[in-house]
Amino acid sequence: MGTTIRPELSEKNPYWLEKHRYYELKHFCLQYPIWRKAYSSLDGLSTTRPMDLAMFVATNTLSDPTARCAIAKAFYSERTDMVQRVAKETDSVLASYILKAVTEGWSYDILKARLEIPCCKDTYYELYRRFFWLLNKERK
Repeated sequence: MGTTIRPELSEKNPYWLEKHRYYELKHFCLQYPIWRKAYSSLDGLSTTRPMDLAMFVATNTLSDPTARCAIAKAFYSERTDMVQRVAKETDSVLASYILKAVTEGWSYDILKARLEIPCCKDTYYELYRRFFWLLNKERK
């Protein structure tokens, strides 16, 4: 099992978040693979029932299946784009590593062993915390 980052930092840390807010944002990001899968399956050509995925998005009970599908695609796209945008804003060079960590739960040690992340552990975790701080600002 990888290193688990502490949910609570000193309030003096510039990237301090309340513990439960951090967990909320972390679980928000862990839904990223689900959103991508849902978005891609809402193409109208899938053999599964894509409208089952669209019903998770509040649409004020639209009866038009095309509109429901479009609103669901916009919903999933908005969330995945937000996570990607904040990762790039955190650090453009390490964005792909940060994205892998926050959406799939990879620790620094796993990123170093599998992908040879080009920074030290301290730098990585500083950026990891910055990511959630920026995401918190974005999701207000």
